[in-house]
Order: sequence, then C-alpha cells, then structure tokens
Amino acid sequence: MKLSDFFVTESIVPELKSSDRNGVLRELVESLARCGALAPEHTEAVVRAVIQRENQGSTGFGKGVAVPHIKHANVTTMLATIGRSSQGVDFAALDRAPVFTVVLLLSPADDPDAHLAAMERIFRHLQHDNFRKFLRQADTQDAIRDLILEADEIQAE
Repeated sequence: MKLSDFFVTESIVPELKSSDRNGVLRELVESLARCGALAPEHTEAVVRAVIQRENQGSTGFGKGVAVPHIKHANVTTMLATIGRSSQGVDFAALDRAPVFTVVLLLSPADDPDAHLAAMERIFRHLQHDNFRKFLRQADTQDAIRDLILEADEIQAE
C-alpha cells in the first residue's frame, strides 16, 4: 500500500483557514466533499464522527502533527487528505505543542485491516523528521503531492 493509493491530492489544504481543532476537521472533510471524493450528503455525519473520535482522545501525537482518523459507514473507499497551518492549531497534542500538519484518514467501516495498514503507512513516514519538516514547509497542493509521491518512491526502494 502506498500513500498515493488513498491520498486525494485535490482535497489537500496548503493553508488552513480555521484556527481551532473542530474547524480544521470540518475544513478537511469539506475539502474531500468539494472535490467529489466524499458524497456531499455525508459531510455532516462524517464531520460529527471525526469530532466525536477526537473528543475521545487527541490524535495529536506530537512533533506538530495530528492524524485524526475514523472508520465510517458513509465512506465507501479509503480517503486521506492533509491540511497545513502556518500558525498552528491546538489539538491537545501529547506534547502540548501546536499542530501544523493534520493528516485526516477516512476508511470504510467494513475494512478495519486496510484502515490499520493505512495508519501504519502514514505513521511510518511521519516518524521521519525530514518528512514532517518538508510537509510543514510545503505551501501548495503540488508540493505536498510531490512529497507523498517521493515518500512512496523511498518506500519502494
């Protein structure tokens, strides 16, 4: 499994407008709906589910990154997007530092193995300081897409 298998380039938000956690989550889900990756009629239910999941425990694992993720009945295929905030957002991260990169993963409810595989792939790349640094610096959809493709190439080696 490669990152490019489930990341939706058209939905990437190179500069988030929202300055709070719930607003960021809504902005990312809506970006997936706007580009046609998520059915618009399911946007509200998915936003509520992502916020509910985040209320159970922060997905801000530290180092300026959060990875909110859910399995949901209204999601028919695995989808991921990235939002970048140059100002930082309070995600109640484990290290209490602001989050600058948010990777949202939505998976079908009936495929937990694929969800876990995608999470493992995402976390494997986010563990690398350079990947996180370049994501934080990338300020266009194309630049972020190129980082995802480069990560896939490195993984294949």
